[in-house]
Amino acid sequence: MKNILLPTDFSENSWNAIKYAISLFKETACNFYLLHVTLISYSSSSGDYPLVATQGIIENTLLKQAKTTIKKQLKKCESLTKNPKHNFFTITSYDFFIDSVKNHLKEKNIDLIVMGTKGASGLNEVLIGSNTGDLITQVQCPTLIVPENSIYKPLKEIAFPTDYNIFYQTKVLKEILEFMKLQDAFLRVVHITKKDENLTPYQVENKEMLHTFFTDEKCTFHKITNKKTEEGIQCFAESRDIDMIVMIAKNLNLFQRILFRPTVEEISYHTEIPFLVLHEEFKY
Repeated sequence: MKNILLPTDFSENSWNAIKYAISLFKETACNFYLLHVTLISYSSSSGDYPLVATQGIIENTLLKQAKTTIKKQLKKCESLTKNPKHNFFTITSYDFFIDSVKNHLKEKNIDLIVMGTKGASGLNEVLIGSNTGDLITQVQCPTLIVPENSIYKPLKEIAFPTDYNIFYQTKVLKEILEFMKLQDAFLRVVHITKKDENLTPYQVENKEMLHTFFTDEKCTFHKITNKKTEEGIQCFAESRDIDMIVMIAKNLNLFQRILFRPTVEEISYHTEIPFLVLHEEFKY
């Protein structure tokens, strides 16, 4: 049984992420936990400390509307799935967003977080300082980011950008393999490089390790020449009709260039293609 956390603010983009998750795991036994966090408000006179509310006020006032709305969303989820092994649960809390997520990860033994994003001007503006940006940088749990323009289709092509400067642990490679086998998808390992740039011995070693790990799987290796990594990823995503991009958070340089820097109109993958962010360590 897979345990999946679905943070929701009841917006269209969060509902889109929920629908995507249900469709992606339509053949998998899952416990889906819908989580709505009513954020603690800094409204005391001093401005330095949050207003302290009693449990009664929290339950009867601050969370009352959230509980009503999340129950309606629960019914929508139940009507959407056809898998009898899909179970849905609701969680409402009055807390800081990241603190609430971390608490429920441990309590519910969460395997994956699926969360939506909104915005068409690049993840640099969409994510930095937002809940999603905080989530993928502060919470070491596999996270699937579903942009607002993502439309679910069967997972057939997964892109794995790498500069071969990181030695990937078997743990994260097995997580990638799990998503490949979820719907029998191909993995496209892609290296964006500048013209006439050759791999170092260390990069060659890491590439060979990846080749060895995926040697019996549906996996191919690709080299794209482009001065800008994000433009190379865009070209590759369009040419291969990529359904998902997987990133390892450990590779911060590549991670930031692909996820946080694209802001020009020509770079659209961040508003259309889901990103799977994996961490080498899994901490609650």
